Amino acid sequence: MSLRILHGVRDIAADYDGFLLDLWGVLHDGSQPFSGVLDALVQLKTAGKKLVVLSNAPRRAAMVAERLIEIGIPETLYDALHSSGEEAWRHLRDRDDPFFRALGRRCYFLGPHRDDPLLWGLDYERVDDIAQADFLLAVGPENWEEDLSEFAAVLDAGLARDLPMVCANADLIVMHQGRRSICAGAMAEYYEKHGGSVRWHGKPYRSVYDFCFARFAEFGVPDRRRIVAFGDSLRTDIAGAAEVGIDAVLVASGIHAEEIGLTPATPLDPRRIAELAAAHGPVPMAAMQDFRW
Repeated sequence: MSLRILHGVRDIAADYDGFLLDLWGVLHDGSQPFSGVLDALVQLKTAGKKLVVLSNAPRRAAMVAERLIEIGIPETLYDALHSSGEEAWRHLRDRDDPFFRALGRRCYFLGPHRDDPLLWGLDYERVDDIAQADFLLAVGPENWEEDLSEFAAVLDAGLARDLPMVCANADLIVMHQGRRSICAGAMAEYYEKHGGSVRWHGKPYRSVYDFCFARFAEFGVPDRRRIVAFGDSLRTDIAGAAEVGIDAVLVASGIHAEEIGLTPATPLDPRRIAELAAAHGPVPMAAMQDFRW
């Protein structure tokens, strides 16, 4: 089993009109863009390509865009941005399906205060005692060093009361400045495995892609065969792309770098990547070490 190894985005740029880009592990490490990223974005924009950023960040899209500006990625380098937090916020606002209509109004917020805006503008009461809650909203840990064991007690209390959970970030882990940190998805996975009801938001779930395809169509790229996704997670980015029928490229320097055996002195092994991908699910169309032109 093998797959194509790309030297850079330029190897396939002519084959696609729309580029669906992950953030963490592809464009930045949480504090700054990776080397080569800004040049690649400029080259794609100069070539007339349409770029949509799709992030599993558990916050509103406008906040994600503001953070990108802070770390050096201006809005001029992409055409649209969507996030799992934005999708969760819209469903909580609209209560547009049976799951959300059945939620009560008292929310136990599993997240840091910096993500409080996820409830701004919504008709919910945030409670500090899970015994008073109608549902849990999983956003993420307070500190990058926290692990899942620190949340087990409150998750078990929610399970004991049969409370539903809304997960605003489907990622299990993220690479933050070179270190692995848990995300809200790890909480939701625990909750679901122990019998809890979870509504997931973000990649790989189909609904989060619908917004992006609508934007691509507005930009003149309605054909999914002309759209390619870049991501560093086999579970979310690659599996999600396969689910919605678009090609995908794995950025190997992200969360799977250690499993792939990637080091500065070791070239990418297409067979090893393909075997790892097959063990997770779909195999990407190609892989590249990092996102560069």
